[in-house]
Amino acid sequence: MGNANRLMPAPPWLRGWRVFLRHPRPGDRPEFLALNRASVVLHRELVSPPRTGKKFSEYLAKARRANQELFLVGRRIDGAITGAIHLSEIIRGAFQNAFLGYFIGAPFARRGSMAEALALVLGHAFRRLKLHRLEANVQPGNVASRTLVERAGFRLKGYSVRYLKVAGRWRDRERWAITAEHWRAGNRRR
Repeated sequence: MGNANRLMPAPPWLRGWRVFLRHPRPGDRPEFLALNRASVVLHRELVSPPRTGKKFSEYLAKARRANQELFLVGRRIDGAITGAIHLSEIIRGAFQNAFLGYFIGAPFARRGSMAEALALVLGHAFRRLKLHRLEANVQPGNVASRTLVERAGFRLKGYSVRYLKVAGRWRDRERWAITAEHWRAGNRRR
């Protein structure tokens, strides 16, 4: 899926040790759709990433909205797209809040790249965007996702019945959140 001769992504992007984050662009369509199609079994009933040209066009349109920060996660060694992470429904004013979403492609699952991507997004959200709070809604039973947010410093805040429609069905969610203050305190301890 990656291309060793690929140029590093155009800004804005964030770089970690093994991954980079950048905004999606039209040329990502074939690789991104192939990754999502290859990950149907992993994603089933958890997330519904774009798998068609039409859905990818909608994804790009969403990425251009002012209240969205959508990033593709790429592998630095070869530029391969490994997943996506996003801040959506960014609310300014007295709230300074956003919702966090993410998914990894099956070939790249359980290798630590999403943990690194999440660390980059948290820094972006709290330093650059000056947000105060992020909320992640995790489907009960999704141990990998729960572990990811818990290790990043999110705290369980509640449980919502039939909260989000995924794969055509309303799904329950655990609500996890982190504030800028809690994130800063956690980074000082590391």
